[in-house]
Amino acid sequence: MPVKNRFAELLPEITGWRRDFHEHPELLFDTHRTAQRVAELLKGFGCDEVVEGIGRTGVVGVIKGRTDTQGKVIGLRADMDALPIIEATGLPYASKTKGKMHACGHDGHTAMLLGAAKYLAETRNFDGTAIVIFQPAEEGGGGGREMCEDGMMERFRIQEVYGMHNWPGQPVGSFAIRPGAFFAATDQFEIVVEGKGGHAAKPHETIDTTVVASQIVIAFQTIASRNVDPVSQIVVSVTSFETESKAFNVIPQKVTLKGTVRTLDKAVRKLAETRLVKIAEATADAYGAKAHVNYMRGYPVMVNSEEQTGFAAQVASKISGSCGKAPLIMGGEDFAFMLEERPGAYILVGNGDTAMVHHPQYNFNDEAIPAGCSWWAGIIEERMPAA
Repeated sequence: MPVKNRFAELLPEITGWRRDFHEHPELLFDTHRTAQRVAELLKGFGCDEVVEGIGRTGVVGVIKGRTDTQGKVIGLRADMDALPIIEATGLPYASKTKGKMHACGHDGHTAMLLGAAKYLAETRNFDGTAIVIFQPAEEGGGGGREMCEDGMMERFRIQEVYGMHNWPGQPVGSFAIRPGAFFAATDQFEIVVEGKGGHAAKPHETIDTTVVASQIVIAFQTIASRNVDPVSQIVVSVTSFETESKAFNVIPQKVTLKGTVRTLDKAVRKLAETRLVKIAEATADAYGAKAHVNYMRGYPVMVNSEEQTGFAAQVASKISGSCGKAPLIMGGEDFAFMLEERPGAYILVGNGDTAMVHHPQYNFNDEAIPAGCSWWAGIIEERMPAA
């Protein structure tokens, strides 16, 4: 099953959809224009049912095969939201909304799944039901969780679910995947260190929050180096250090630290949270200060199911000739919520030699569209072969 000829024919049309989405990026759950356009296209394809408003602004399309002898139902998911980034590509179809940009390729994911949906609605060469899922708020909003909490899996009787992400640096149209833990859990923390402010020339009369906070930042690095097994993956990063005062001669009363913890194992995730809170509070106490910790759990570890991963790799190999083993990725992916609900797999498709995602010069590579569409269509046709 190489790249399907139909997707070569549809490439100009799918590219047009993709570039239209790129010109009109929307953030988090505010994907109203995108969702409306997706719903219009799905209805035009002749989907058996199109449901809007799942997970606030999510869209679900139902495509029934020619037969349904076994009652199989498979979900295919694409994300729709953009990022709060100022685009610097200079493309003729660059973002028309300043400060918003499709810098992660969700415009491409949405367009590819629409292409697959059009093909599947035309051919219906499968035995069962395909559910195409268009999700808002992947970039930090937890749209996948909200669609699941809205009862999507039960409502549409989804049994398995598959997702895809483009990957810069990987040859265009090639695939890579791995079973088990794949993308990291993404937790966040905010710590307010409270001491005693005063004049910078009289530090002995203060409890210096900048010194206390600095010690906390340094001590956090022992979580990875001294608390967690060296063969386990963990990242603890303090990304913001903000003092209450901006003056040259004032020791501030308060300092606020913000950051993220990334892990690939539930036990390590729990250990990291426990140690981070203890280190912050105990270090502050040692200096006579107080540390108020707000630890916020984000996306869980995204775990690919073993059997479904093998199947997804087989479909990919038939399209591109092989399927590589993907690296562990410390970034987060809220498809994890769907994989907690149902078995399934998430795969990477090559975007070629482009800027990395979340970069102002990134652009989804339209040459990857036929391969991506073929993989999604192949998941349906090979998992539910026509009776």
